[in-house]
Amino acid sequence: MVSRKRAPMREILGWSMFDFANQAYTLLIITVVFGDLFTRVIVGDSPDYRLGNLLWSLALAISYFMVVVANPVCGAIMDHGRLRKRFLFVSYLATVVTTALLYFVEPGWIVPAMILIILSNFFYAIGEGFIASFLPGLGPRRDLGWISGLGWSLGYVGGLVSTLFALMFLGEVSADNYDSVRWVGPFAAVFFLVAAIPTFMFLKERGRRRALPPGQGPLRAGLARMKSTARSLSRFRDLGILLISIFFAMAGIYIVISFAFIYGAQVIGWDESVRVMMFVTVQVTAAIGAIGFGLLQSRLGARRTYVSTLVLWLAAICAIWQTPALSDLAGRLLGVSWEAQHVFLFAGCLAGLSLGSTQSAGRALVGVLTPNGKAAEFFGFWGTASKLAAIFGILGLGLLQAWFGLANAITFCLLLFGLALLIAFGVNEQRGSRVAEQWRDASSARDTQDPGKATG
Repeated sequence: MVSRKRAPMREILGWSMFDFANQAYTLLIITVVFGDLFTRVIVGDSPDYRLGNLLWSLALAISYFMVVVANPVCGAIMDHGRLRKRFLFVSYLATVVTTALLYFVEPGWIVPAMILIILSNFFYAIGEGFIASFLPGLGPRRDLGWISGLGWSLGYVGGLVSTLFALMFLGEVSADNYDSVRWVGPFAAVFFLVAAIPTFMFLKERGRRRALPPGQGPLRAGLARMKSTARSLSRFRDLGILLISIFFAMAGIYIVISFAFIYGAQVIGWDESVRVMMFVTVQVTAAIGAIGFGLLQSRLGARRTYVSTLVLWLAAICAIWQTPALSDLAGRLLGVSWEAQHVFLFAGCLAGLSLGSTQSAGRALVGVLTPNGKAAEFFGFWGTASKLAAIFGILGLGLLQAWFGLANAITFCLLLFGLALLIAFGVNEQRGSRVAEQWRDASSARDTQDPGKATG
């Protein structure tokens, strides 16, 4: 059994810079600015914005469904032809273009706004799976925790930098400030475009390109490879259990990413200054959580680290849900007059630590359980599970808030993280890692016996 060598630090940093770059899209478009702009200004069905919230949920769910359909096929094609870097580049450029076009959306232009969000989020989200598929090749399995954590932590630093600049120059989200805040699309696009350049300079395409079978094109070969992998998935029992757990965990995480700042504006009723403080708080704590839990993973193991982050999420959701009650309790017990929006910052600290650590630990654990030569495919399944979770979680919350209001619907996350925690106890990291190390597919064996059949 040959252990993988750690990649040069320059390449690891190049890989991590993609997380640094694409976080500008997540935060500026999905979480902090454009989501709030869409619900309160472009749709603008005040006072409770239930239609805007539902349409926002629908647009994101459609984009994630597109990822679900495309991800496994793209992963199979990339693994067969060693085309991951090309696919990543195409998704990157497409994200930049469609995000920049958000500038031209006007208040009331609901359909054009939804189309651009569907397209830009599709290209961004599928790129997440493409970049993650490089992780197993960057080092031995014991190093994947801190490497993944480095990427996530740099991602939150990138989000902090990009969004602070945006908030300074764009101002508050309101109809009166629309001419300024509409620049959020081009700003996020340019940040992504420039900051991801080191990724394509330093990241290497590993593996050997296989010649296509006679009479088969890339799509047909990819579909055949995907079917072969699906038949062998029963051997990867622990990876299968993990993906089910990740499904429920990511459903809750996508709800928080998509609705946290909408929740703050509509339910908590925070001031602009508190909105900025919340953003900074979440980014800093998320970066700390990602790198801290990534380092902790080398001692505790990937599964224990992942489980501990899910427990942290349960505490964070309880704090979000009970923010007004916690504010009243502090007044009665401590004699202080804390506003709910300030107590909400405490919930933001817990959510930030949970956000960075869970995504980093989950991605690293998938890498630990993934066999050599199947990285793009198996991370395609990871991406599929995550995006199915996004559809389930975001649409579920959208419907629940339409019936019961956003303040009560957030409790849906407690159920999701609770299920993820229970299922995660069934993952045996040592057994799953051993299976991944020992596995070889038939095509890899053929390439080893007759290397002349491999190209590139």
